[in-house]
Amino acid sequence: MMKGPLTIVLASRNRKKLREMAEPFRKYRLELVSAADLPDVPEVEEGSDSFAANAALKAVSVALATGHWALGDDSGLEVDALNGAPGVISARFAGPGATDRDNNRKLIELLADVPDERRTARFVCHLAVADPRGQIRLEADGACRGRILGGDRGASGFGYDPLFLIPEYHRTFGELSPAVKSVLSHRARAFQRLLPRLVKLLGAC
Repeated sequence: MMKGPLTIVLASRNRKKLREMAEPFRKYRLELVSAADLPDVPEVEEGSDSFAANAALKAVSVALATGHWALGDDSGLEVDALNGAPGVISARFAGPGATDRDNNRKLIELLADVPDERRTARFVCHLAVADPRGQIRLEADGACRGRILGGDRGASGFGYDPLFLIPEYHRTFGELSPAVKSVLSHRARAFQRLLPRLVKLLGAC
């Protein structure tokens, strides 16, 4: 059993993502911090065509750079009518340096002539945990299905959340509360699979 909180470094500098991902850790003696909060942690270039490979690359790189346990996450949106795009390039769909607004605008434009019934999509998340020596010890994934709207709804969340409608709730991720999203989202579902195994591995319960 651990005597104090164990630091796990999230291999991301996205503050909104950190806030969302830190939530599941709060019931355990685990502290999730951003790679941006530690000195000399390099940016990790995503070069793979799979979420799993990108998540593992991030976890290993940050673990070796910091000497801490590290959590790598790669997630994105797969739209059926676009043959799975934007996929692994979700964050840069509209090009290098694209903002959420840029990416959302491009998605709306590409789906302009697609009827509602064919706007099905899913959010996908893959998580990988590396130990301080850079060895991948755990992996998990999760997905959440929905439909893409023709315009933004809601100001919560980030990325494509305001466009992603959950049919059962008649609301987008941008409209749903963080409490609801923490149960339904692709990231939440991946964490539901990962955390019990991580707690057991670290003796953190």
